[in-house]
Amino acid sequence: MLIFAAAELFVGNWPAAFVALMTLMLSMAPLFVARWAEVVVPPSFILAIVLFVGGTLFLGETFDFYETFWWWDIAMHGGSAVGFGLIGFVLVFMMFQGNAFAAPPIAMAFFAFCFAMTIGAFWEIFEFAMDQMFGLNMQKSGLMDTMGDLIVDAIGAFIGASAGWLYLKYLTHDGPRHGLPAVIAEFIAKNPRFFSRKNNR
Repeated sequence: MLIFAAAELFVGNWPAAFVALMTLMLSMAPLFVARWAEVVVPPSFILAIVLFVGGTLFLGETFDFYETFWWWDIAMHGGSAVGFGLIGFVLVFMMFQGNAFAAPPIAMAFFAFCFAMTIGAFWEIFEFAMDQMFGLNMQKSGLMDTMGDLIVDAIGAFIGASAGWLYLKYLTHDGPRHGLPAVIAEFIAKNPRFFSRKNNR
């Protein structure tokens, strides 16, 4: 990103250089936040964040992937919704201090789904505000774009929340070994102080 930003600055392409630097900063931000909060973030989480930020900002805006590939916006919204579904489940599970009996698995998954959908709704409000205040075109086709994004967000949020539900179901065994439930298990294993109560049935 630094090399690309320097090259764009050299030819006077200020917007592309700015996007490259923003991509770099946002990709590194989770590492600094995690260090500040004393949270161990698994490499898989970091990789997902870097890929998302690079995809939505760098490729999406600088190389116009949103216009070149019709499915790019769907992939970005769906991927982020899955991620926020996972984060929502982890936060809810953290509030219960890792106690799998504190609430039914379906209730935890529901709150994770709601968390992800709330983030998606706020993003659509942000797009609308930017279009109204600064004359941008973030909503593209208006209502159709907004509703399409929210539908994709709902699907992604359902997948992320379902991973949390599956994680709780796996607690009777040796723990999930594959897929998104394994990502949750990895995060919890690396941050035991936030999940103090034992999960063994």
